[in-house]
Amino acid sequence: MDYYIDTHAHIYSEEFKSDLGDLLRRCEESGIRKIFMPNVDHTSIEAMLEVEHRWPDQCHPMMGLHPCSVKKDFERELYIVEDWLGKRKFSALGEVGTDLYWDKSYWGQQQEALAVQINWAKRYDLPIVLHCRESLDETIAIVEKFQDGNLKGVFHCFTGTAAQANKIFEMGLLIGIGGVVTFKNGGLDKVLPEIDLKHAVLETDSPYLAPVPYRGKRNEPTYLPLISSKVAEVMNISVEDVQKITTQNALGLFNHSL
Repeated sequence: MDYYIDTHAHIYSEEFKSDLGDLLRRCEESGIRKIFMPNVDHTSIEAMLEVEHRWPDQCHPMMGLHPCSVKKDFERELYIVEDWLGKRKFSALGEVGTDLYWDKSYWGQQQEALAVQINWAKRYDLPIVLHCRESLDETIAIVEKFQDGNLKGVFHCFTGTAAQANKIFEMGLLIGIGGVVTFKNGGLDKVLPEIDLKHAVLETDSPYLAPVPYRGKRNEPTYLPLISSKVAEVMNISVEDVQKITTQNALGLFNHSL
């Protein structure tokens, strides 16, 4: 595998409006062959599908309701997600999950929305892409209840411990490694040497969480080799091995949409 797959990038967002075509050309030149786009809520669908329409071989959309968009009207948002799932094929059920970082007042609704969407992932035979900021243990516990051998997916933006990673692997799910691996106090330099890369994929979460030396600036899929290089360094393996293993893992995760 001599190319990369960015398994999580919001390249349809406003931050890329002025130069997306140029960015995608640079992705090809950098060996970033495919980019998977997580949905947020009803406001992001049109822009996401427009990117897919213009670059269908490169850009693959997911469908789901982000936990930070789970409010009082979350059932209406879920109806929109369900409607789209019934109309066409998506690469995954995502970005879904839980978030206790910004607002804890809708925790009950977040759990309900996640449960509903996990069941849709099973129904439509789609991988699930999980957000779990400040709620990793809670999200693991929810997913464990629903794992019956028919659920696959990835815990996106993993920043947990080796013990938490192993719980995820035992459930048959993967972890997503992004720019945090390059952060001085990110902690992944201690975790990655203790795990097997066969359980991981690479991601950028563009435009967020840019790796060093671009931290604090707009992130983009062309920075994926920087993430790969840092993973190789901390795991004491070659960049070629990181590229090959994580690309194979991504192809296995999204095999129904490729």
